[in-house]
This record gives sequence, C-alpha cells and structure tokens, in this order.
Amino acid sequence: MAIAVTDEDADAVLAPEAINLLSHFSIEVTPRTAAKVGDFRKLLPTVTRVYIAHIEGTPIDDMVATARRLTSEGFAPMPHVPARGIPDVSTLETWIKRYREEAGVEQALLLGGGNARPAGNLDSVMAMLETGLFDRYGFKRLHVAGHPEGNRDIDRDGGTANVDAALRSKNDYARRTDANMAIVTQFAFDAKPVIAWAERIFAEGIDLPIHLGIAGPTRLQTLIKFAISCGVGPSLSILQKRALDLRKLLVPFEPTDLVDEIEAYRATHPQSRIEQCHVFPLGGISASADWANARAKNGRA
Repeated sequence: MAIAVTDEDADAVLAPEAINLLSHFSIEVTPRTAAKVGDFRKLLPTVTRVYIAHIEGTPIDDMVATARRLTSEGFAPMPHVPARGIPDVSTLETWIKRYREEAGVEQALLLGGGNARPAGNLDSVMAMLETGLFDRYGFKRLHVAGHPEGNRDIDRDGGTANVDAALRSKNDYARRTDANMAIVTQFAFDAKPVIAWAERIFAEGIDLPIHLGIAGPTRLQTLIKFAISCGVGPSLSILQKRALDLRKLLVPFEPTDLVDEIEAYRATHPQSRIEQCHVFPLGGISASADWANARAKNGRA
C-alpha cells in the first residue's frame, strides 16, 4: 500500500542534520588563571577537556600541579608540550613521566613552540613523537596545531608549504601508529578561510579531525591585540569592520556568527573533518565558560 508523503514530511527528510560544535567543547587555562578558579566543577561539565597552556618561563612544577588539580576535580587535563622550549630528551621524559605518574595525564597538545631557536635538539613535534616516549608512558591522545590562515613564523613568505608538510608528517604518523590524534586550530573570526583550509588539506589527504579554535567573549580592543600578536591574518578584517561600529565597541565580542556559519556548513557537508570547537578564553575563563555552556545546551541561537 502506498503511503502519502506530505510537504511537511518531505521537508523533514531533506532538512540537514542539526550540528552543535559546542556540545563537547574544550577550553584552556594557564596555571595562573587556574589558580583564580575556586572549583572548575562550578564552571564546566566534568567531561570538558581542559588544555593547560605552557607559557614560556612557567615552571614544570606549576604545570603538573595544575594538571593534578584538574584531574582531582574530575577533568581530563591536556597540557601543552612545546618542543623548542625543552632542552633535551631527558627533560622531555621527566615531564611526561611526571604528568603521567603525578597527575594521571593521558593526553597532550604537542607544539613546536614559540622559541625562535630551540633550547636543544627537539626542534619539532615530529622530533618529540619519534622519541616514542608518549607511547611508552601510555598517552592515549595527542593533538597538534593547525593554522587555517598560515603561520609567518613557519612560512615567512606568507605561503603554507611548511605548515602543510608538517601536518602531512603528523597525519602519516597517526596512520602508521595507534595514536589518537586531532588538529586544534589557531582562533579565527571568518568562516570562509577556515572552510577553504579544511577542504584543501582534506583533498590533499590530511584527514585528522579538526577542532576549531574560537575566541571566547572579550572586549574588541583586547581581541584585536591578541589577533595581531598571534598572527591571525585574513579574518582580522572582521574585527576591524566591527570596530568601526561604535555600538559594537560597547559590548563584548562573541564568536556566535562564526560558529553559526561553520555549523551551517557542516550540516550540508557531513564529510567535513571539523568536529568541535576549542575555546580560547581571552576575556576570562568565566565569561567563556558561560557562553560555551549556554551554546552547548541550547545550540544555534
């Protein structure tokens, strides 16, 4: 017997699946900002992955203590491990061992690091991976950095040859090992270059999951300073245009429009590797947590 299909039924069948990139968001802190939080359980769901940024000069004792505190409160800490800031393989092993044995850490964000010159012979993420130490100490998840708008510290000509080659080597490493890896991007403000970058690297065979970096709510003036210092390129124009509107200068910037666009794209491109958002709390951990929690609960505004 034939079943009649109404226009309403057809719309339901054809409608793209709703996407919520904040349903499992991650966020980051430094030991200094973490010390100002009385209890992370009052700010974040305990399933939240909390990155610990390793700012140059931060003692490893402070990093491990912050990781231990987050673990004790039920969170999964993911400390940054910056290759060029580590003097030797022995020091790297000491860090990894301490994270694992003293704080129960099982994951890390591996970075080249901001040092112009390496402190030792660990000059890249691949150099750290090839030591085999993360596998030896039972690290189950390793994330790496992505730069949708390029990185002039790596590609001084403004191109992407070096950052692309670095991602390919990490992608190859994930394929030949059992490493659970993902790309965490620098924050951006315009969806178009992010989407173009994600499509391009996927077409070139880089199929690691992508966690999109977004800037949490903050004053526009503060955000522009961070964007310039971090080398955010084409999407900086989004902030500059916003700065021309005096009304928008009076309220904090929120990444709502960017997330809306990426979610709409994902709904019609299910093969996209963009999986979730990582929040940079540039305007403070509380403001970012409140915004992300609301977005995770309610979805697209």
